[in-house]
Amino acid sequence: MGGGGGPAVESLAAARRSLRASMERSRALGAALSRAGPRLEEIHQRLPSLDAAVRPIRGGRDALAAAGGHIDRAVGPAAAVLKVFDAVHGLERSLLSDPRADLPGYLAVLKRLEEALRFLADNCGLAVQWLEDIVEYLDDNSLADPRFIGALKTLLASLKPSASPLDGGLLAAAFDQLESEFRRLLAEHTVPLQMPSGSSDAPAIAPSPLPAPVINKLRAILERMTANGLLNHCISIYIDVRGSNVRASLRALDLEYLEIMLAEYNDVQSIEGYIDKWRLHLEFAVKHLFEAEFKVCMEVFERAGPRDVAVSCFAEIAAQAGILAFLRFGKTITEMRKDPIKLLKLLDIFATLNKLRLDFNRLFGGKACIEIQNQTRDLIKRVIDGACEIFWELLHQVELQRQMPPPPDGAVPRLVCFVTDYCNKLLSEEYRPVLSQVLSIYQSWKKEKFQEKLLTDAILDIFKALEANFETWSNGYKETSISYLFAMNTHGHFYKNLKGTKLGELIGETKLKEHEQEKDKYAREFLKESWGKLPSLLSREGLILFSGGRAKARDLVKQRLKAFNESFDQMYQKQCTWVIPDKDLREKICQLVVQTIVPSYRSYMQNYGPLVEQDASARKYAKYTSQSLEHMLGSLFQHKPGRTASLNIRHSNGKMNTVMTSMSRSASTVS
Repeated sequence: MGGGGGPAVESLAAARRSLRASMERSRALGAALSRAGPRLEEIHQRLPSLDAAVRPIRGGRDALAAAGGHIDRAVGPAAAVLKVFDAVHGLERSLLSDPRADLPGYLAVLKRLEEALRFLADNCGLAVQWLEDIVEYLDDNSLADPRFIGALKTLLASLKPSASPLDGGLLAAAFDQLESEFRRLLAEHTVPLQMPSGSSDAPAIAPSPLPAPVINKLRAILERMTANGLLNHCISIYIDVRGSNVRASLRALDLEYLEIMLAEYNDVQSIEGYIDKWRLHLEFAVKHLFEAEFKVCMEVFERAGPRDVAVSCFAEIAAQAGILAFLRFGKTITEMRKDPIKLLKLLDIFATLNKLRLDFNRLFGGKACIEIQNQTRDLIKRVIDGACEIFWELLHQVELQRQMPPPPDGAVPRLVCFVTDYCNKLLSEEYRPVLSQVLSIYQSWKKEKFQEKLLTDAILDIFKALEANFETWSNGYKETSISYLFAMNTHGHFYKNLKGTKLGELIGETKLKEHEQEKDKYAREFLKESWGKLPSLLSREGLILFSGGRAKARDLVKQRLKAFNESFDQMYQKQCTWVIPDKDLREKICQLVVQTIVPSYRSYMQNYGPLVEQDASARKYAKYTSQSLEHMLGSLFQHKPGRTASLNIRHSNGKMNTVMTSMSRSASTVS
């Protein structure tokens, strides 16, 4: 049996092994499938999205063919916009560079950027709208996966206009560069203007302080800035730079005096020097500084828009520089206490303003300068009103001085010297035309006609009032001799100091001759009333020179010399305080006094001097020699140093005040 069943067992064993191996493979495959299940599920879930990604647009051939034309029309404008965007980015390097190296080239590039941005502004929205239309078409016709359509819509919504600039801020950066260059060009070519030395005959209009090439560059920058609505930026820069320059030019003049307060000064005399400076500085400011600035403003801004732009710019510079401070200073002068000197200063101010009238009208005539115009008109009115008020008050002021006592030294009163000199000033070539113009304007305001005779008659009335004062003062002395001396001095002053003057011409030669005759008359009366009485004291009556009468003659000589000495000493002491201001008249009177006294005294002493010269008390009686008398008399009536240098008069209370102050204070209508 063992031999016959062998092959069958082996076959069975082989089948069993094969079956076992198949079972093990099946078990391994089952385990592998079990492990791959979740992954297959994941793949199954991602298949739709992968399908959409691989094939977003799907549909029939006819439907897709119909959509092709819509897509082409939308993509074309979008491609053009993208091309312009690329060009804008290409300009970035040029526009972020310094424009000073090549300003024309920079401006040309900037203009290209502006054109590109205008194209983008006009076409971006349209391109996005067309793209939105094609997406809507794809969606409506189910030609693309919904998720793909949604993504496109989100992307297109982000391309719609927003607050962010299309150029990423490149244009704004370029304008900042231009503003910096505008400021640099101004600053590097702007220097303070110095006041010309010497007289006001210097050229009235200064040359433009900006070279033509610089002005051309400024205009080119303004053109681009104006085209983009940024003109005000340049105006602000211009006012800042040029305004600072004008202020620097004026600061060099030391104009602190323009800010003086009315309470700081008593009267115009205390600031006469400031008024003279004001005239020079205002003329420089208007004719040179503001004139040049006005010219530059017009040149720079003439193409930047209406003329008002340049005028407004200039007006702001002038206001910041302090033109109104000049006008306020003039107003302060008009508010000061009224006196005759103030009239002259007001006429000076009017003359300056009138000289600059055409310049003011041209420079400050626009609407932008309305404040300057108003304050200028107000100042002119104040000046005219103030000057006329003082002028018409002069007569009253002179009349009020009549109550004052005459000078105790018999000299010419300060009022006489002042008023005659003052009237000559008013009639001079410097002041008469100005005063006539002021009076004419004032009369026109009152609807009255001005005639030159109005001015001359007023001055003649002032002089007549002065003569009346003189007559009153002459009668105010208690002693006749000093009254004569005073009359001689004053008549002599009228004749000598008015002859050949404007006031003298107005008074007339006949009147002047009368004053000369009066002077000579009172000189004779003075000598007769004073020194002319002394020679009679040296009488020879009773002097008989014989042996028996010698002692009696000696006593008479002593008595008469004593009387002469006492009278001489008394008169000399009194008159050595009197004054004859005019040198020629003083020398003449001294000579006449010497001729009146010395020859008689010399003769008397020659004849009778020996009678007392041998006496023990000879020096008591023969007190003077002829030479000493001549020396003493020749030194009389000397001018007191510093006395006529001022315009002071002495009041009854002993206090000294200037004539102008006294006149102004005593006038009831003058503050």
